[in-house]
Amino acid sequence: MPDVKSIIRELSLEQKCALLSGGDTFQSRGLPQFGIPSIWLSDGPHGVRKQAGASDHLGINPSEPATCFPTASAVASSWDPALGEEMGQALGQEAAAQNVAVLLGPGLNVKRSPLCGRNFEYFSEDPYLAGKMAASYIRGIQKNGIAACPKHFAANNQELRRMASDSIVDERTLRELYLTNFEIAVTEGHPKTIMTSYNLINGTYANENAHLLQEILRDTWGFDGAVVTDWGGSNDHALGVKNGSTLEMPAPGLDSARELCKAVKDGKISEVDINVRLEELLNLINDTTGALEKAPKTIDWEAHHALARKAAAESIVLLKNKGDLLPLDPEAKIAVIGDFAQTPRYQGAGSSVVNAPKVDSFLQVFEESGLHSVGFAQGFNRQGKPDPSLQAKAVELAAQADVVLLFLGLDEVKESEGLDRSDMKLAKNQIDLLLAIHRVNPKLVVILSSGSAVETGWQSHCQGLLWAGLGGQAGAGAVLDVLTGKVNPGGHLAETWPLHMEENPSYHNFGGPGRNVEYREGLYVGYRYYQTAGVPVAYPFGYGLSYTTFAYSNLTATPNGVTVTVENTGDRAGDEVVQVYIAKPDAKIFRPAQELKGFLRVHLEAGESRTVTIPLDDKAFRYWNDPAGRWAVEGGSYEVRVGGSSADIQLTATVTVAASGDANPYEGLTLPHYQSGQVQDVPDEEFTALLGHPIPVSKVAIDRNMTLGEIGHARSPLGWLVHVIHKHLLMKSLESGTPDLNLLFNYNMPLRAIAKMTGGIVSMGMVDALVMELKGFWIIGIVRLLVEFVKNDRANKAMEKRLAEGGHKQ
Repeated sequence: MPDVKSIIRELSLEQKCALLSGGDTFQSRGLPQFGIPSIWLSDGPHGVRKQAGASDHLGINPSEPATCFPTASAVASSWDPALGEEMGQALGQEAAAQNVAVLLGPGLNVKRSPLCGRNFEYFSEDPYLAGKMAASYIRGIQKNGIAACPKHFAANNQELRRMASDSIVDERTLRELYLTNFEIAVTEGHPKTIMTSYNLINGTYANENAHLLQEILRDTWGFDGAVVTDWGGSNDHALGVKNGSTLEMPAPGLDSARELCKAVKDGKISEVDINVRLEELLNLINDTTGALEKAPKTIDWEAHHALARKAAAESIVLLKNKGDLLPLDPEAKIAVIGDFAQTPRYQGAGSSVVNAPKVDSFLQVFEESGLHSVGFAQGFNRQGKPDPSLQAKAVELAAQADVVLLFLGLDEVKESEGLDRSDMKLAKNQIDLLLAIHRVNPKLVVILSSGSAVETGWQSHCQGLLWAGLGGQAGAGAVLDVLTGKVNPGGHLAETWPLHMEENPSYHNFGGPGRNVEYREGLYVGYRYYQTAGVPVAYPFGYGLSYTTFAYSNLTATPNGVTVTVENTGDRAGDEVVQVYIAKPDAKIFRPAQELKGFLRVHLEAGESRTVTIPLDDKAFRYWNDPAGRWAVEGGSYEVRVGGSSADIQLTATVTVAASGDANPYEGLTLPHYQSGQVQDVPDEEFTALLGHPIPVSKVAIDRNMTLGEIGHARSPLGWLVHVIHKHLLMKSLESGTPDLNLLFNYNMPLRAIAKMTGGIVSMGMVDALVMELKGFWIIGIVRLLVEFVKNDRANKAMEKRLAEGGHKQ
């Protein structure tokens, strides 16, 4: 492609505006007469999803074969950025082989609640760990020159009303928890693109938020790439372009381009704004197109399958091993029970669904292992329907075995894009089976498949508990490797597993009625809450057992780093994850009891010891001081705590850090809940004080941003009818056990997104006509809709012709 600046000078305003929106569901628009090709963007957090036929954004239609690696929630439990980079490189290779220029991933939103339906796509409740893992993926993906696209920027932490919800969050919490992960990903991974989230943040859509996209992302972090909307996530395209959004996706049609042209002519934005965004886009096209031309078009499927198995094995977390039941005795008679053993749950549902070339089942790899089997029983219906016959057969088989391997987990409905979980429980029929088996054979190992935490009140009825996460296409072989001891488990949890859902700090402010999502818990998310408030948990952040043991000694620390000796004191090789937490017990400015600020996964042979150094960077002691508008440091003594989990601190050192000299930002404020960490029930006046402004009132308005799930509030019989039919079909699909993702997506979709998701068939003028109809102007609204349809069709045809025939600007 010729020089980017030269091309921009040759383009008319109309041509420039047309380029800033997608041309198809997963392709940018090209102008071949100027040497500007279209490029492919495809989903890809844990595998490339380039659709083979008609494109959709939810993974409903089939896609090209691609390796399905473990999901981010699993790989984060490896605590191994080197593994993330190796996996990212394989993802980049497969994307390039399919001519994909931009891989839409990784997802790195902080897990505010274990109920978020998309948690399987995200790394951690901790921004430092999430950022480090995301940066490693990005480096790997981009090694061959294509672009990674970390997402969803930012504060996108629930699926309910995700396209219209407003995250009400104080600036310190936003910076420290929900932006630090992206800061690390951007400054250490250097992505060529980044995807904005659907939601608003404190009243402004993320995709048109100048504070987020310009002040923080570009001016502070130095990002110089392209910002891409989530699919249908553009609200005001002109404002988005002005404030930092580069490419509107998927394919809003040429009405969107005309909107931009009009905004320039009306003075809402300038042509300079258009040129800046266009330069970002053309640089992306130029860089990735050249890389794709050089990239091999073949994929080593077996090598990538082996890598997927390795990644899954390194990510498995051993939660319980009473009596050293694991690794399995090779002479033991083993019963394999559970539907997930024959039909694995290896990925989540939604836009990340990968068409794996092959998928291992545990039954398959177990039969090839040489272990002694007494048989297999399905045991339960995975959709939760009671079946006494299945349970009875499983119990009968269990009684014949020395050891029972019981495969439990969440079904496909429980974890999906577009749908949050309503609880953290396994299905009752699975727990009933577990209890029944335990009565006849207590030598029971549960292998758990889920993308996020579950309640484990039943764990006293099993001797072994293995969390396999969602392990990808080779996850079954990885489970076998860990059960037999071929791989010593070294995974550690990247999120806390609470005892009960109700004990989560965001429980009262997650997924409730209304559009506003109030982040009243502030800084206290995950272990930051449980440890500060003294709330017991089932399994703490960073927890993971091994078949060997480790000892720590000789800790030394400075404000710049930590040095410690780790020894494998057991009789077999294994990996320890050395974790560094920073605490300030005498803090005057409230903060969590401790926070992760460094980690290192260390492999040690039996009896081997090694001295390792873990650096402490600029994020180790800082906090965001909002009145000062900058990062600050409270001076004094800090504890540097080192151990194998957040609850297993082995050694502590003290360092002294100089103060930045900033005043206490909370001087004069009464914030007892934030001082103590007891944040489950923060009163309005205290949350108002933390925010620094009144709490916004959530209202449903009949406008472009009314969702299809809200049109029952309209003043139109037609709207009421559509609402009743839509809700009926949605509930029916959920009850069937196979949720219709299109219905789920549409339920949370604002009316304006219809114009952004229909390839130009619907214009924003038609959306305004719909709004008029819903306001009660029935006949006038319908007539206007028809008029706007004709106008849009004519304008699109004329503009397409001009773009196709248009040459260089005269």
